[in-house]
Amino acid sequence: MERKDFIKGRGAQQQVTNRFSLHSYEMRDDFLNYCAAEGEEASDSKTSFLNTFPKTIVNKVSSPDVGMEYSLNPYQGCEHGCVYCYARNSHEYWGYGAGLDFEQKILVKRNAVELLEKKFRSKSWKATPIVLSGNTDCYQPIERKLEITRELLQLFLKYRHPVGIITKNALIQRDLDVLKELAKENLVRVSLSITSLDEKTRQLLEPRTASIKKRLQTVEKLHENGIPVNVMMAPIIPSINSHEILPLVKAVAERGACSVGYTVVRLNGAIGEVFSTWIRKTMPDKAEKVLHQIAECHNGSLNDSRFGTRMIGEGNIAHQVSQQFKIARKKYLSVRERSALNCSLYEQYKDGQMKLF
Repeated sequence: MERKDFIKGRGAQQQVTNRFSLHSYEMRDDFLNYCAAEGEEASDSKTSFLNTFPKTIVNKVSSPDVGMEYSLNPYQGCEHGCVYCYARNSHEYWGYGAGLDFEQKILVKRNAVELLEKKFRSKSWKATPIVLSGNTDCYQPIERKLEITRELLQLFLKYRHPVGIITKNALIQRDLDVLKELAKENLVRVSLSITSLDEKTRQLLEPRTASIKKRLQTVEKLHENGIPVNVMMAPIIPSINSHEILPLVKAVAERGACSVGYTVVRLNGAIGEVFSTWIRKTMPDKAEKVLHQIAECHNGSLNDSRFGTRMIGEGNIAHQVSQQFKIARKKYLSVRERSALNCSLYEQYKDGQMKLF
């Protein structure tokens, strides 16, 4: 039965106190412009989009277990509202909360394209794959209107620079024309997140993301157009989607995915409170069981910041997940390989351009 106090269309079910509240600040009107969101309301509150103009756009990733060296996030905060999202904590550094604020206060980096071109023109920059987006989704709903991600991809193509994309939105199909050109020269790879094959589960976990049907269709479309696509089943949540590993890998392999990956859910910082409140509202009959099993994967805690174990967990449940993925890969993806992205064309392009001056 649906709870009367459940906030439809949102993942987080409450505001969460910013742990840096003593150091939070009020953004000035000459730095940000406010505009109303398009689309549905959630509990009588719309999404606000705040224009920002950062000094840099490419971020060095120091974490050794995230599979990327550099990331670029055209947006901070994410309207998708995934209740488990690790990026929620980063919203606190902007003076906001990790709960509803993360879904309703979206910071738009208006000068992202200009800053990326400045980076590409730098004599010191050496081609290394840059991932869109290591933190929040570069194809979240506002991208349909603003097209910042599309302009960034066009710039990657212009400079023949390798790029990775992480998303769970079918909007990526809009940019097939650019992606096909990048793929011809081995300059792009897409990681599409598909957490479940069950639409009801998706609606609860990820309320404003593309449907499962559209995401499976996206895998197929990318493959048909020669664009390498990896599928991330991230995160695995015990007793919610942990039973879906084999059927999900089978489904994406049949549609052309070249590889699959996964992470085990971890609830660091404010995400523990956001997730715990959410599951007690949405799945009260098994909330404590799920929270206990998550803790079992992380040495008895919902938090886990240990490099090497935080992404895959430990203990019996984590071991079972790992074994299921080994079986699934061997059964459905054993002959598929991914080559490294091409970093040589950018250097040739830059050298050629420098000779013109």
